Amino acid sequence: MAGLPHRIIKETQRLVAEPVPGIKAEPDESNTCYFHVVIGSSQDFPFEGGTFKPELFLPEEYPKAAPKVYKLGRICLDILKGKWSPALQICTVLLSSQGLLSDLNPEDPSANDVAEQWKTNEAQAIETAIAWTRLYSMNNI
Repeated sequence: MAGLPHRIIKETQRLVAEPVPGIKAEPDESNTCYFHVVIGSSQDFPFEGGTFKPELFLPEEYPKAAPKVYKLGRICLDILKGKWSPALQICTVLLSSQGLLSDLNPEDPSANDVAEQWKTNEAQAIETAIAWTRLYSMNNI
């Protein structure tokens, strides 16, 4: 981790020494600004039992610029957009990402078609979420 800003080193050490329940985040061996992340869903329905693997990358401007969190698309999180503050940390981003699994917000979607289905036919949207959780995010650690 030589050559990294002191703040990134401290945050990385804290993530390893004091892991957040349900979240595993480790820096990549060849690029310490890239983190391998596994987020376990809470027991909240409809993502119960799922594990999700977003990618987290710290841009060169971090902490003045927000981390990038994505996995075949971007997640819709206000602190990664206009509400980012250098006072926030990697841990905050990870906890907020985990919170998305239990606090769905179809008014601020990353996928408009899914949000529209949630608004017009919530029962069908829940069935789809359960099916996709089983298909794409169970037993994938």
